[in-house]
Amino acid sequence: MILVDSFGWIEYLAEGQLAQRYEEYLVNPVEVITPTIVLYEVYKKVRRERKEEEALLVVAQMMKTRIVPLSEQIALLSAEISLKHSLPMADAIVYATAMKEACSVVTSDPHFKGLEDVIYLEA
Repeated sequence: MILVDSFGWIEYLAEGQLAQRYEEYLVNPVEVITPTIVLYEVYKKVRRERKEEEALLVVAQMMKTRIVPLSEQIALLSAEISLKHSLPMADAIVYATAMKEACSVVTSDPHFKGLEDVIYLEA
């Protein structure tokens, strides 16, 4: 299992410079974990920049992955992670979800650079 964060989904959907590298991780959606905060962030970004129908199509694609809701356990672990690594709330939730699910985070978000179990993709 792998967790692709918001940066990865957006880069992939926008067919950005790293889209092909992210596609390697997204090709088999049943092997991908998606925290609800990532669902929120990606939907919001697509909805702000495009039509609602396009945002809903993106959500439908993301729903093929295993959606992991924010639980009490993940919330508390996120707070600890945020304090330890000075991560913003959403990033801490993503990282805590990956820790709870024992998987790596695939990202190009500089907040994650250097953290354990992070596959950091650079252009």
